[in-house]
This record gives sequence, structure tokens and C-alpha cells, in this order.
Amino acid sequence: MSAADPTSTPSLTSVVVRLKLSLLRNGLRQSAGRRAAYVTSLVLVLPFAVLQLLGLIALRGTAHAPAVAVLLVAVLALGWAVLPLFFPSGDETLDPTRLVMLPLRPRPLIRALLAASLVGIGPLFTLCLLAGSAISVAHGTAAYVTAVVGVVLALLVSVALARAVAAANIRLLSSRKGRDLAVLSGLVVAIGAQLVNFGAQRLGSAGGLSQLDPAAEVLRWVPPAAAIGAVDSVSQGSYGAGVAQLVLSALALVGLLALWSRSLTRLMTSPDGSTLQAPESGRDRAGRSSGLGRLLPAGRTGTVMERSLRYVWRDPKTKAAWATSLAIGLIVPVFNALQGTGSIYFACFAAGMLGIQMYNQFGQDTSAFWMVAMTISSTRDAYAELRGRALALLVITLPYATLVCVLTTAMLGDWPRLPEVLGLSFALLGAMLATGAWSSARFPYSIPQEGYKNVAPGQAGLAWISIFGGMVSAALLSAPVIILTIWLNVAAGGDAWSWLLLPVGAAYGALLTLLGLRLAAPRTARRLPEILAAVSKG
Repeated sequence: MSAADPTSTPSLTSVVVRLKLSLLRNGLRQSAGRRAAYVTSLVLVLPFAVLQLLGLIALRGTAHAPAVAVLLVAVLALGWAVLPLFFPSGDETLDPTRLVMLPLRPRPLIRALLAASLVGIGPLFTLCLLAGSAISVAHGTAAYVTAVVGVVLALLVSVALARAVAAANIRLLSSRKGRDLAVLSGLVVAIGAQLVNFGAQRLGSAGGLSQLDPAAEVLRWVPPAAAIGAVDSVSQGSYGAGVAQLVLSALALVGLLALWSRSLTRLMTSPDGSTLQAPESGRDRAGRSSGLGRLLPAGRTGTVMERSLRYVWRDPKTKAAWATSLAIGLIVPVFNALQGTGSIYFACFAAGMLGIQMYNQFGQDTSAFWMVAMTISSTRDAYAELRGRALALLVITLPYATLVCVLTTAMLGDWPRLPEVLGLSFALLGAMLATGAWSSARFPYSIPQEGYKNVAPGQAGLAWISIFGGMVSAALLSAPVIILTIWLNVAAGGDAWSWLLLPVGAAYGALLTLLGLRLAAPRTARRLPEILAAVSKG
């Protein structure tokens, strides 16, 4: 009986795969919402995967099929590496710390988790694209044999890459602060959309898909794209290059598994100290708190500025909003300039994106605003509070908007128009600071700290009125400087007087800011209870 026990014990791989299926099945049983989401994912992903497979097969025999296939696999691998960092809760088996108390060795556990990772919509979608990529470049029996090996290697490398990255960062991803970092996925989506748009426009220009060839020549030697590059090499009769590319992919798989094993061993044997901090001495705390304070004005203004700047650096959602605005404010003018069709006035986009941060100032504090409200007992206090927040925003916005204007001007070589685009940017920024201060007092709304929502339920209308109504008002307030710019360029001889727009725009923007703060201060002081109730709703 004892001799038969080892043969009757199921392997760890089969147990973990069945566990993955059970987690999936039980998750779908929990609620109708999860079942609907899963079915919707299947309906959307699987037909798209089939269409991609057919489209790649249709590329077979064309001149640019190898470049498209290699680049597609490289993008797939990048997605596998990045997505676990932003969506750590998407797969319950991504967290190996749940198995810490079990007597499991790393190597058998890696084999089991790797097999379990191949179960799901994502791996099936990847397999369809890999198969289509391999078929599109395969010609001949040897190439098809290589394609079978290459597809398997590419799939395993992609999955192992995702697991190695997730295991190396799992302590962070499973903590509250780590989950809050997923809010930065909005930045990745925003930047990625601009990159895709730029790439599509470049491909639509003269040269078409031939512009992909230089990048493909490099990536065909980078795993897992090298596995598909091997199929193309064998199809062309370069058997030595094909073998070398398969070997590179195999070595990459071995290296990723070794890295994964090392991370698992550390997770299984070391305590979780990712959220622990060493105690600080009083001198360290005093030095850290006074370093920024020494650079800011004394009194309430400096205190408010320091608090606002620390929110920008420490609060995940505030940091995500600022990072997105900084990135988009630079990407739009620079990418348009790179295409040679951009206008220098696109540089004003940076001031516009950063000016949005002035809207809903009190909602950014969420329920902690009650501590600020306790210190506001008069219009004077409200004005000092709003002034400090506006100055904190200007500390970042003024140099950044100036930098974007100078960079865009340099790329377009249109230096005579630099003063007027700077004047327009400063006027627009002042208008947005003014309307943002007033809107923060008139239309405050709460920003939930957990999840991906930026507006509490029931307050979407307030958010739309606050932001878009304020932006329209800012555009109207900027109209005098815009009209002056048009008049100087059309009727007054152009460049000879364009330098006047810099001091005029700066002075007009400063005047608008002061007026906006003065008008918003009494409303803020009067509406403190309503503001506190609105921003604490979420």
C-alpha cells in the first residue's frame, strides 16, 4: 500500500492548474456582474483574436510580413511585462505569498504556476497572435517545424516575463500604496495613445510599412520576438541564424525562470518589510521638514504651499493627475513639431493642462479638508489659503510652461514668435488659476481615494460644470490677449511688435489671478460647511 502511495499522489502541476480553474469558476459564481464581465471579455477578445489571426495569415507572402510579425510579438511581450504592475488583482495566482505556509520547493512550484498561467483569456489571445505571426512568415517544412517550437517558446517567455516581474514586485503590489500606484495606469494609457497616434501617422506618410524594417531588424534578435524571427530566418534559408535566435529565446526563458525562482525563494523565506520604515531621529525629521520650508515664504502662505507640494509628491491620485498633465502637455506640442506640421501655438497646451490642477482644490484634500476648514475664519484666511495653493501650482507650472514653449520653438525654428507664445501661455494660465479658484469654492466635489474613479457617485455633474465650465470661462477671459495677438500679426506688421505680448500676457495673467483669488475668497469663507460636506462625500 505504501509503495503505491507515491504513484497515487497527484503532481503539484495538476493540483495548481485545477486550483486556477476552481478560482475562476468560484469567482464567476460570486455575482452576476463578474459573470457578465467575463462573458463580455470573451465576446470582445476572442473574435478580435480570430480576426487578428486571419489578418496575419493574409499578410503571408507580402514584403513587410516579417517586420509586422516581429514587432507585434515585441509589443505583446511588453504588454505581458507591464500589465501585472498596473492590474495586480487581475489574477489571484499572481501572488505566491499565499502559498508561503505550504511545504513547497521553488522549482516544482514554478512549473506548476507556469502551467497555471497558460489558463485564461490572455494566454489564448497571445497564442492566436503568435500563431498568426509564425504562419505569416513560414515557408517550407523546416520553417513550419521551427514555427511550432518558436510559438511555444515565445508564449512561455511572455508568461515567464510577467510572472518574474510580478514576483519581484509582489510586496509592493499587494500593499495599499502599491495598489494606489495602479492609478498611474491612466498616465500609461494617455502616453501610449499618443505614441500609437504618432506611429500611425508616421506609417500613413510616405514609405508606409517600410519604416518598420529598421526596428524589426533589431527586435528580431530580442526574445521573444527572436523566436518568430527564427521562423523567418529558416524560411529564407538562414538555418544558422534561425538556430541562434531559438537559442536566444531558450536562454531568455531559462534566465527568467531563474529570476522567478530567486524571487520566490526570497518571498518564501524572508519577512515582509516592504511597508516598514526605520525610525527617524528628531534631527532627521526636523531637517527633512525644514528643507523645503526654507525655500518658501514665511507664514500661512508658505505652509499652504508646502502642504500642496507634498500632496503632489505623496498622494497617489494627485501625483497621477500631475504626471498625466505634465506628460500630455509636453507630448502634444513636441509630437506635432516632430511631424513638421505642428504650430508653435500648440505650446500653450502645457499651460492649459497644468492649469486644470487648480480646479477642485478642496476636493483634492478629501475628508482631510476639515483640518484646513478649522483654520479659516475670515475672508483673509480664505484668501491666504487660495493664494498659497495658487503659488504652489505656479512653482511647477511657470518653469514647465516656459520650457515647453522654448523647446517647441527650437524644434520649429520659429524664434521670433517665442515672446507671443509665452505671453499667450501666461495669460491662459492666469485665467485658469482665476476660474479654478472660483470654481473650487462654487462647485467642489469629492475624489474617492480607492479605485479608479475620480468623482464620487452623484457628483459627476458638478465635476463637468467645474472643469469644462471653468475652461470655457478661461478661454473667454484670455480673449483680449488672443485678439491682440491676431491684430499684431495681421494689421500691425507682425514680428516688429510681437515682443509686447510677453509683458502684456504676463501682466494680464497676473491680474486675472489676483482678481480670481479676491472674488473666490469671500465665497470660500461663506460656503465652508457646504464645501466640507461636498468633498467628504466619497
